[in-house]
Amino acid sequence: MEPPSTEDTLPDGFDWLSLDPEEEVVWTGKPHSMSLVPALVVGVPLSLVLVGIPIIAGAYLSRENTEYVITTEALYVKRGIVSRDVKRVGFEKVQDTSYAQGLFGTQFGYGSVDISTAGGSGVELSFDSVADPKRIQELVNERIRARDRGGDADDGESKADVLADILTELRAIRAAVEDDGAVADDATDDADAGEPDERDGGSPSTDGEGSNTDAASTSTDDR
Repeated sequence: MEPPSTEDTLPDGFDWLSLDPEEEVVWTGKPHSMSLVPALVVGVPLSLVLVGIPIIAGAYLSRENTEYVITTEALYVKRGIVSRDVKRVGFEKVQDTSYAQGLFGTQFGYGSVDISTAGGSGVELSFDSVADPKRIQELVNERIRARDRGGDADDGESKADVLADILTELRAIRAAVEDDGAVADDATDDADAGEPDERDGGSPSTDGEGSNTDAASTSTDDR
């Protein structure tokens, strides 16, 4: 059985893989060597008539040119003998994971891990014939949970920032309202202080009117 690779750096032959600056490799692998057994079982007898040789050669070349990578951000699969086909699925899109082992896989310890995505139809990506498929499925699920925890932490920090901004704005509004209230109180006090002066200023007119009345009464008495 081939143990999963957990190297931090990419081994030789992974020049096809382009990672983001913060992205790190968690696991690399390829189909189990014993996955060639079915091709040998069928190909060796048929090799007597030269039909089995292409079957064996095709299975070998397919295995040698298939590579799997799990990073902190996504899953990658590279296939192709003559051409190259690279597929990437980010953990944020993964909806479900499963693994399966056939007859030979159960006997020799390999199987396939299938990845389904949200909104996709069926299996979007698969790690075929990998060693210890249960462990690989658990590794994928661990990375999904780790990403979800990181996303929740980011959301919590964002909510805290938003709440802090709201509190700052409320304090600013409260200070503005208090300042407006203080200005209004000062204006009221000034108005109250000015009213007695106006009343005092009006008193002489009243007294003058009273003097005129008295003068008119005196004139009447004289007559």
